[in-house]
Amino acid sequence: MGRSRPVPSAICAQPSRVTWTGDHHVPTQVINYSGLVDFRSPVAISRRTKESFMAEEQQNANIFQNLDALTADNGSATKDIGDIGLVSELQLALAAKAEEVTALNDKYLRLAAEFDNYKRLAQKDQRDQIRFGNEHLLKELLPVVDNLERAIKSSREGAGSDVLIQGVDLTLKQLTGALARFYVVPVETVGQPFDPATHQSVASVASETVPKQHVVDEFQRGYLLHDRILRAAMVSISSGRVDDI
Repeated sequence: MGRSRPVPSAICAQPSRVTWTGDHHVPTQVINYSGLVDFRSPVAISRRTKESFMAEEQQNANIFQNLDALTADNGSATKDIGDIGLVSELQLALAAKAEEVTALNDKYLRLAAEFDNYKRLAQKDQRDQIRFGNEHLLKELLPVVDNLERAIKSSREGAGSDVLIQGVDLTLKQLTGALARFYVVPVETVGQPFDPATHQSVASVASETVPKQHVVDEFQRGYLLHDRILRAAMVSISSGRVDDI
């Protein structure tokens, strides 16, 4: 038997194994094919082995191309998912703002209605105050009118003048008392220094008893409401002694 011929080291073509991960089927590992060819062998690679090697090369190239495509698709899908999440957040924020606007609009409408009601009531109160503001004063004056009517009736029935004078005097006191309850008081005049704010001079006379520029006599009484002048008093003022003129 002859010696067996040495068998050239053939290409140990091991099938490439690819593992997948995730839902996007991205290959994570490709078996290295560096041991496919034994370059220590002096025997030339056969045509068939060479074709098998080239086919394996093409297969691996296709795997890497698919890997790039899958990676690109995965990035695009991730970006799309991120965009969808952002849109969802914006939609939720918009819905919340829409509810807030609705609540504020309802509150504004309620406040506007309440303000309209308040304005109508305030206007009515103002009109009533103008119409009936003097009600208390007029009630105080009614008894004065009653006393004047009684005095006139008594004088017509033949009562003496003394009775009439007494009735009128009583009525005057009642009237001034009613005015005082509403803070209407007479201005002080006779013997007081002349005050142009409360006195109106209608005459100037010499006086031996009243100092110069003081009130000598009162022709018409003046009145104050609180500290405001209602009517100035008409008075005559002293020009001093006759010898000083």
